[in-house]
Amino acid sequence: MADPFVIKDSGRHEVFVTGMNRDTEAGKLDYTLIYDGPMLKRWTAHLTKGAVKYEPRNWLKAATQEELGRYRRSLARHYHDYMAGLVDEDHAAAIFFNVNGVEYVKERLNDPLSQVQ
Repeated sequence: MADPFVIKDSGRHEVFVTGMNRDTEAGKLDYTLIYDGPMLKRWTAHLTKGAVKYEPRNWLKAATQEELGRYRRSLARHYHDYMAGLVDEDHAAAIFFNVNGVEYVKERLNDPLSQVQ
């Protein structure tokens, strides 16, 4: 059986002082940038609390218009409370959570293989 994987090559290489060669990083995403600032830790804390309250990755079950609407309404409430300066919850982390939920469900709704029957 043939190996289906290839090593992509942009045609541009970077040569290090040791002689090691690597494909250039130009045009590639730098995932290390999400670690800057406080929000990744706060979003992680929000997800961890939700995993205890419901179950780990419960939010990934969402796949319907009804659930999309639920995420949007929750996003609006948390955004309102965040803008009002309320500190009774981490509204900024909840905004991240709900935006991610909206985008996740939108992708699922556009993917016929993930439709709920």
